[in-house]
Amino acid sequence: MLMKIAKDPMRLFDDIWSGTQMPTAPSFKVDISEDEHAFHLDAELPGLTKENILLNIEDDVLTIKAERTQNEEQKKKDYHRIERSYGSFSRSFNIGELIDKENIGAAFDNGVLHVTLPKMQPVKKTREISIN
Repeated sequence: MLMKIAKDPMRLFDDIWSGTQMPTAPSFKVDISEDEHAFHLDAELPGLTKENILLNIEDDVLTIKAERTQNEEQKKKDYHRIERSYGSFSRSFNIGELIDKENIGAAFDNGVLHVTLPKMQPVKKTREISIN
């Protein structure tokens, strides 16, 4: 796995369900960026509140789940077109072992979920051995 990461570190965030989602399944778009200290994931979740969003991590998989409901008043209208998606949807990302899972942070602002995934500090694998 480390060889794959060395070639393309952004593969860490491959959507683990890519290619397997139904084309009509409600979903949301994400941007993933990196700086020297962390990876940053911004997920577009318009029309939701933070109470409608669940963010969790299990093993090396980060999952964002959300639910958008249609209120009863809107269901009674005679619509000519409905393009917005309603229901439950989620995306999961394999984040690998380079993330400090204990210090992941998240904030929700103006319909965008900002997730900060701090990088693990490199472990020093060299030690000096004294000679007698």
